[in-house]
Amino acid sequence: MPVKHCKPTTPGRRQMTIATFEEVTKTRPEKSLTENIQKRSGRNNQGKITTRHRGGGHKKLYRIVDFRRIEKCNIEAKVTSIEYDPYRTAYIMLVVYNDGEKRYHIAPQGIAVGNKILLAEKTKLKPGNRMLIKNFPVGFTVYNIEISVGKGGQIIRSAGSSAKIMSQEDPKYTQVQLPSGEVRLINKKCYATYGIISNADHSKVVIGKAGRSRHLGRRPEVRGKVMNPNDHPHGGGEGNQSIGLKHPKTPWGMPALGHKTRKRKYSDKFIVKSRHRK
Repeated sequence: MPVKHCKPTTPGRRQMTIATFEEVTKTRPEKSLTENIQKRSGRNNQGKITTRHRGGGHKKLYRIVDFRRIEKCNIEAKVTSIEYDPYRTAYIMLVVYNDGEKRYHIAPQGIAVGNKILLAEKTKLKPGNRMLIKNFPVGFTVYNIEISVGKGGQIIRSAGSSAKIMSQEDPKYTQVQLPSGEVRLINKKCYATYGIISNADHSKVVIGKAGRSRHLGRRPEVRGKVMNPNDHPHGGGEGNQSIGLKHPKTPWGMPALGHKTRKRKYSDKFIVKSRHRK
């Protein structure tokens, strides 16, 4: 997906870039595969803000994307359209199965209207085809990978991302290199889809102006040092003061830089190579 630069008619549009949406073939979603999600503006069930800087934004419908596809095993499907999804960075594709059912899937690079896809334990290596991860040759790229058997794809679902099959020697697990560089063991009974996710140029889009962020539902972020001391550890002082601390902190007093927050989990044993080790 190429991006185009705007004419510098205003300061906000001078640096702005916009997606061309060349791959998109349909603008309106399939009504039966959409639902309305109530906006919560980063608040939990008690009304307390748990995620800051969220609120407003353009009205949008959620597209119901099928990440499992296991119910349609060995049933071929035809791609009828490539669509934009406001809730994710990747494009999605509308497919119609041979039994007449319609579903949304994440669209890979190179997929086109009229192409056919299939989920089976073992199938051809075509973009969009899904099969057991043990049947992928070493060196091939996959996305929408299951972590728990039968749960559906949970990782590698954003625009332009893919994982690489590193080894199939272990009888129970496949070694997969994630985009972060981490090498992880995935159960051979898990499913994955062949290819690279569409919309790879998403990261090249420059927002350009504050109003465009507001359309996306993102509210402004404010530096801690310009707040009051009761709002942030960096706050207080007269004029342009330093933060007054040896190391920067979060609004809740935790170290802000270089502090690992991930707790030890049972799944750590599946990490062959950490993304932090060189």
